[in-house]
Amino acid sequence: MTLLDRIRSLAHPGAPHADDAPFVRLQNVTARYNGVVALEDIDFELHGGEQVAVVGPNGAGKSTLFKVIAGIHPPSRGTAHMRGSDPRGHICIAYLPQRNEVDWRFPVTVQDVVMMGRVSKMGLFRRPKTAEWRLVDECLRLVDLHELAGRQISELSGGQQQRMFIAQALAQEAELLMMDEPLNGLDAPSQDEVFSILETLKGRGVTVLVAMHDLGLAAQRFDSVLLLNKRLVGYGPPADVFTEAHLRRAYGGHLQMVETPEGTLVLNDTCCDDDTHAH
Repeated sequence: MTLLDRIRSLAHPGAPHADDAPFVRLQNVTARYNGVVALEDIDFELHGGEQVAVVGPNGAGKSTLFKVIAGIHPPSRGTAHMRGSDPRGHICIAYLPQRNEVDWRFPVTVQDVVMMGRVSKMGLFRRPKTAEWRLVDECLRLVDLHELAGRQISELSGGQQQRMFIAQALAQEAELLMMDEPLNGLDAPSQDEVFSILETLKGRGVTVLVAMHDLGLAAQRFDSVLLLNKRLVGYGPPADVFTEAHLRRAYGGHLQMVETPEGTLVLNDTCCDDDTHAH
């Protein structure tokens, strides 16, 4: 996905919100890529203000789930709604793809990328005004990137790249933020920075979905988890979802469970698989 594609994807009219409708609702959703099933019969509701970790092995459908919710990849069967209508009509959805899907050579600065979040509000061909640049600066300050506003995006570290896109979502005034594997390749301090910003978003009532592999981190950092392997295996508090039966159903032979004095240690070997094609 080029950054120009991101600009175009943001430049669409908004859709009305039905206050009595679920924040996000998927009903019997099946999605395919080149005829291959990536998601099958997914049915769940997401409530506003929640922060949910989406976990599962490579190829489980995590990225496809996000693209269906964002309206980027329509389901081949079933329906996906955001606040009662087709997600493609909503400008309040921010989708942050995996970093390897972004063309980091695109000649734009950090503040330019954050300003892209305002395209849906001000129109594709309108020049930003002083108030909009001021808002961009405020968003960069929230994620502690204001000193790098004029830097070319290829010069950022992985953690800084994630914070830049979170600032873009803030500038967009997003109500739903979906982050696809944002922690991949980040060291522990950079991961802590991302989680600190997620806490700020929680205080602002932003609903967040984060795709990740680390089950321990998901259980530690999130009140709810969604366990996926093409089908929905479990959704709810980590203690209810991360049962031995659910984990074996999701991971199969890729899962090892080791008994320790502190309890059951769950290991999975998906970290070394090639995930560049994962749906």
